[in-house]
Amino acid sequence: MATVLHSAPRFTLIDGLKDTLSGALGEMLVEAKEEHGELLLSVQRDRLEDALRLLRDDHGYQQLVEIAGVDYPGRPERFEVVYMLLSLTKNSRIMVKVTASETTPVPTATTLWPNAGWLEREVFDLYGVVFAGNMDLRRILTDYGFEGHPFRKDFPLTGYVELRYSEEEQRVVYEPVELAQDLRQFDFMSPWEGADYVLPGDEKAHTPPVDEAKTTDSPKDTGAGAKTDAKADEKVSADAPAEEKTGEDRTPAPEPTEDRPDRPERKGDAKDTSAATEPKDKD
Repeated sequence: MATVLHSAPRFTLIDGLKDTLSGALGEMLVEAKEEHGELLLSVQRDRLEDALRLLRDDHGYQQLVEIAGVDYPGRPERFEVVYMLLSLTKNSRIMVKVTASETTPVPTATTLWPNAGWLEREVFDLYGVVFAGNMDLRRILTDYGFEGHPFRKDFPLTGYVELRYSEEEQRVVYEPVELAQDLRQFDFMSPWEGADYVLPGDEKAHTPPVDEAKTTDSPKDTGAGAKTDAKADEKVSADAPAEEKTGEDRTPAPEPTEDRPDRPERKGDAKDTSAATEPKDKD
């Protein structure tokens, strides 16, 4: 059988990949696990740059696709920074993550991938994670003078300030949030929202069962009997127009007109209609 060559790279199976990369990372690795068909590697925060360089240079994960943040307020180090790497030559994706607190800096990845500068600015803007070594760590998605980090779980839904255009000052001004009315919860009668009233149809949900079931001892209690059976045999369509006459006394259908001898013969020949359908030439 001839070997079929394809231009696409061979897909790297996840089986055995965890053992290979775990052995390569060595003491830099904190945990390695497979979730949803993907390999997730947790590494030490101080050794992040070394781990990413090893995966890029020695194992072919050339591209940094994304940097994402996750917030777990109940943990001592509440933030997780996740790096998503792609190998074009092996057609493989892996994720590398580290943990950090509000005051713990994470080593920058701009020394390995230039696009990490923009991605780290997003995580800094939305979560407040500081990246040591990033020379341009500024907000990138929120406005100038924005207070707080909107992707933190403890950030209020209404924010701290609101902006509007002031006709008096002829510029955009920031003011503390003032709600014109109390914040209302619209559940739209949805049981998933936990409605605090009885939904239609649920008023009998907690009705206790009857103490004694009702039974019938004779047919007369149920309305059954000979009279009821005779009534049931009556046709529903009685006295309808279709029941008034039988097939014998109905008016017969007329004879076909083609069989009538007194019908005059047709004039002309209808076999060739081309002469009748073609337009006549005007003189």
